[in-house]
Amino acid sequence: MRAQPLIVCRDVAASARFYCQLLGCKSTHSGEKYEYDRLVDPKLHHTQWGTDGLILQLHTWEADHHHGHLGDPKLPPGNGVMLWFEVDDFDAAVERARALKAKVVLDVHHNPNADHRELWLEDLDGYTVVLASHDGESA
Repeated sequence: MRAQPLIVCRDVAASARFYCQLLGCKSTHSGEKYEYDRLVDPKLHHTQWGTDGLILQLHTWEADHHHGHLGDPKLPPGNGVMLWFEVDDFDAAVERARALKAKVVLDVHHNPNADHRELWLEDLDGYTVVLASHDGESA
């Protein structure tokens, strides 16, 4: 089993750029309409339906596609949702976040439960994004 999180965004292209820069991931978008994207870890992304390293899916509010309800665009997105990413390059990821001028919710700190460092941010749509170093790495 593996998680395949999907968030709904006002601007999928802008959100894809944000996450690709922040996480060093890769967009797999193709086509004229930018209503949906799959962001993957380029170290794991291979070929047709093999290991693809899916990190996050992005979807517009407006596009219906084949499924139903994705949420209410009149309500603030992300209430109670935290997108948590353990990154291999925590210090570099913090620098990328600062370069993006992402809103900091909770600056770099030590989480004693996991004994690692974290940085909590807000993305372009207001979702809380947590960057974390590896568990046990509290340097």
